Amino acid sequence: MDTSEIREKIGRFRILVVGRANAGKTTILQRVCNTRDNPEIYNSAGEKIDLAVIAASRERGLHDIENEMVFRSNPGFIFHDSRGFESGGESEFIKVKTFIADRSKEGKITNRLHAIWYCIPMDEAHRSFTAGEQKFFSQCDTGSVPVIVVFTKFDALYDVAYSQLRREGKSLKDARELAQKRAEETFPDGPQLKFLKGVRWPPKGHVCLPNMNEDNADCGALIERTAGTLNDEMLEQLFVSTQQTNLEICMRFAIER
Repeated sequence: MDTSEIREKIGRFRILVVGRANAGKTTILQRVCNTRDNPEIYNSAGEKIDLAVIAASRERGLHDIENEMVFRSNPGFIFHDSRGFESGGESEFIKVKTFIADRSKEGKITNRLHAIWYCIPMDEAHRSFTAGEQKFFSQCDTGSVPVIVVFTKFDALYDVAYSQLRREGKSLKDARELAQKRAEETFPDGPQLKFLKGVRWPPKGHVCLPNMNEDNADCGALIERTAGTLNDEMLEQLFVSTQQTNLEICMRFAIER
């Protein structure tokens, strides 16, 4: 089945984005969709919602996970945003868990959830796992929907590595040059991945994304890892053809198929 037939059958690729406030979720979605613009928001009936209404609702503590975020630059993606439940709040957690359960079993494939990106920031104030994250990975069975953990603001760990290198006697110049490599080499043995390996419902994979606020930011690792977790060939083809940031994976997919 070619891409146009798959798009007609499935429609758009649907992703739930989970994470704390200020985890850099919107920035990553903008990078994936090659834009600096904010998304347009639609309710479950397909009606566009005024952003002022959304902002007012958030101020009152209201949030609807069913709302769909779509970027004009790439309308092939539909994103759902879960309100942060870092404190482990039961009501918000139940909403997310119910949404995943319902959407993963949705009869119409066009309404089905296809992937989950769980964003966890690595900046100084939020490096350890919150109660909400512990609850998600210990209690939330996502079924056939793959979860990718996205360690955002990974460049914050470069500063940690720099300080370690300086304490070890490295010069300012050497510490700056070696910091990124040190952070990348030590992360696999750090507490974050150790935690994820020991949970009841571990993610299908993870990626580390630094400097997403820069114009030349590269989210190719997220695209590649997501594509690699999809166990349905049609979904994989839909995702690869929808994303516009990694031409290499498009070419490789075409050759492999």
